[in-house]
Amino acid sequence: MKTDIIFYRLFQEFPDIFFELIGNPPEEASLYQFSSVEIKQTAFRIDGVFLPTQGSENPIYFVEVQFQADGEIYSRLIAEICLYLRQNQPSNDWGAVVLYPNRNVDTGDIKHYREFFTSGRVRRIYLDELGEGASLPIGIATAKLVIATDDIAIAQARVLIDRTKSEISSPPKQQQLLQFIETILAYKFPTMSREEMEEMFGLSELKQTRFYQEAFQEGVEQGKVQGIEQGRVQGIEQGKVQGIEQGRVQGIEQGKLKAVPAMLAAGLTVEQVAQALDLSVEGVRQAAQ
Repeated sequence: MKTDIIFYRLFQEFPDIFFELIGNPPEEASLYQFSSVEIKQTAFRIDGVFLPTQGSENPIYFVEVQFQADGEIYSRLIAEICLYLRQNQPSNDWGAVVLYPNRNVDTGDIKHYREFFTSGRVRRIYLDELGEGASLPIGIATAKLVIATDDIAIAQARVLIDRTKSEISSPPKQQQLLQFIETILAYKFPTMSREEMEEMFGLSELKQTRFYQEAFQEGVEQGKVQGIEQGRVQGIEQGKVQGIEQGRVQGIEQGKLKAVPAMLAAGLTVEQVAQALDLSVEGVRQAAQ
C-alpha cells in the first residue's frame, strides 16, 4: 500500500488531523495550506509542507511519512529543509514531523542532528503508540486504520463508519471522511468486492463513495467495451457466413461457365446451353471464347 500517498491526501483533505497529531488545536489548520514543494536545481522534493497563509508568527511544518526503514532519512530531510530555507528565505520559524508506523522502522542515525531532536524542532510520531482507536479523536483513529492488521482493519473500519455518522454533523464532511475510510480499505484490500464494500458501508452510503462511483463507471465502460467486442465478433462471424455463401455462389457460377465449352462441343446451341445452365446468352458466348 502506498502509505505516503494516503497520508499526504489525508493531510490535504483533513489538515486538522495533522495538528491533532502534534498536539496543537485542530483549529490551527485554517491558518495553513498543505502542499508539495520543489527545490530548484536539485534532486530534492519536499512532499509535505504546511505553509502559513497569514502572519509570520506561525511556523512552517515539514512532513515526512516514513513506512520503510531508511538509515539516511534524517540527513536527507535536514538537507532538504536547509535548501528550502536558503532558497525561499521565509520569515517564519519552522518545525518538522516524521510519521512512522512504529519505532522499528525508525532506523535513521541522528548523531549529527541530535540538537534538532532535543530542541523539539524535529519530532517523531509513532502511530502504534497513539492509543486505542476508540479513545482517540476520529481523525487520528482514521489515520491509525492505515497500520491496522488485515484481521482487525475491517472491524475498526465499521466502528469508524459508525462514529463518522454519529459524530460529524456536516453531511459534506461526513461524506468526505467516509470516502477516505473507503480509500484506505481499497488500498489494504485490493481484491475486496463491491458486495463486501456494500455490506460494510450500507447501500445508501456506499453509493455516494468515490469507490462505488468509480466502480460503477468502470462497469459502464466495461459494458461498452464488451458490447463493442461482442458486436465485432458477431460481425466477423456474419462476415464468414456471408463469405462462405458468396464463395458457394461464385463456385457454382464458375462451374457453369466451365461446362459451357463441353456442352457446345456436344452440339448444343448457345440458347440451349444458356437455358440449361440458367445463364444469359451473352454469358455463354463469353465463356465459349
